[in-house]
Amino acid sequence: MAELFKPDSEAALAELIRGRFNTVAPLKIAGGGTRPVGNPVRAADILSTEKLSGITLYEPGALTLVAQAGTPLQTIVDALASEDQHLPFEPADYRALLGTEGVSTIGGVIAAGVSGPRRMQAGSARDSLIGVRFVSGEGEAIKNGGRVMKNVTGYDLVKLMCGSHGTLGVLTEVSFKLLPRPRATGVVLVEGLDDRTAITILARALGSPFDVTGAAHLQKGMDGNPVTMIRCEGLPESVNYRTGRLKEMLAPLLPPQAQLAIESDPEKTAAGWRWVRDVEPFAGREGSIWRLSVKPSDGPDVVARISGKLESQAVYDWGGGLIWLNTATPDDEAASLIRSAVDGHGGHATLFRRQADGKGEADAFHPEAPRIAAISQNLRRQFDPAGILNPGLMARAVEQA
Repeated sequence: MAELFKPDSEAALAELIRGRFNTVAPLKIAGGGTRPVGNPVRAADILSTEKLSGITLYEPGALTLVAQAGTPLQTIVDALASEDQHLPFEPADYRALLGTEGVSTIGGVIAAGVSGPRRMQAGSARDSLIGVRFVSGEGEAIKNGGRVMKNVTGYDLVKLMCGSHGTLGVLTEVSFKLLPRPRATGVVLVEGLDDRTAITILARALGSPFDVTGAAHLQKGMDGNPVTMIRCEGLPESVNYRTGRLKEMLAPLLPPQAQLAIESDPEKTAAGWRWVRDVEPFAGREGSIWRLSVKPSDGPDVVARISGKLESQAVYDWGGGLIWLNTATPDDEAASLIRSAVDGHGGHATLFRRQADGKGEADAFHPEAPRIAAISQNLRRQFDPAGILNPGLMARAVEQA
């Protein structure tokens, strides 16, 4: 029978992992269980960070926050909001998209490297992360960055841990730099554009001096029609000026059928960007969800090539550099077609949510080039020599000798 472990301190976590290392007993690492992305983990027993919870340091004047890994994300969002601050990278909530429940934790956000629409302007989760504490696969507690600045490994562990999905170590504490929360939001909305025209418009907006913090295009918006969204944030007077100038700049570039407007209502703008951030157009829809990363200007070509071979719908974020794709095509068939399309443009594709029937052997993560795969494998062997932390999650093949 599978066991569930919930250590309540870093020391208890380290002791548990040391015991598992000595017996080569694998563990499935879990935060809030809201993002089950990846291949099936070859472990029955679960290690939860749920009891490693709480904000351990918050200095609003220094724009710095430190929290234990199991701290609910909403707890952090609420604490920062009380001081008119926020996490710059705008972490998403994928529960509706993935059909999960539970509570998203800050450690899970970092382990999965979750970054929202503001990434292209304020940086990713990795860019806001300034320190980590974690326990390696040998049960050694390691700290790096932040207020401690201890790095005995020669690696930038802060960057390395972000997006490692618990395969290098179990996070126990994370430290962030923060930013003031914008006072106002304005969104330039363009309806009726095809993908290629929309991405061209987004590129023009991003290349302007008007400090765009969100640039997205949905093939089907809330009303079922294509909508292109350009966001500006900051002081009300500045937002009004910049959105007005963007509207003037873009109007001559639009086809006659396009409709151009500015939305500044706080509730409507917030709802619109949650729609993009959390990929709500695909929540509750059947089929698989793919996450594609390509050069923005290549996005429409990649989507066109894919849609010519399988029925799909796309949401573009990050000016077109991030593409969410929904398709009912079986995972193995879709994997071949989608990855062939992105490979031709130097991109990569992640199977973010599998078909409901769970059939198929497609790897969740894009196959790495042999040289990169060797580096990844060597890193995992260094931090988890017995291969007990989330084995198989990032690659179906056996990763440890």
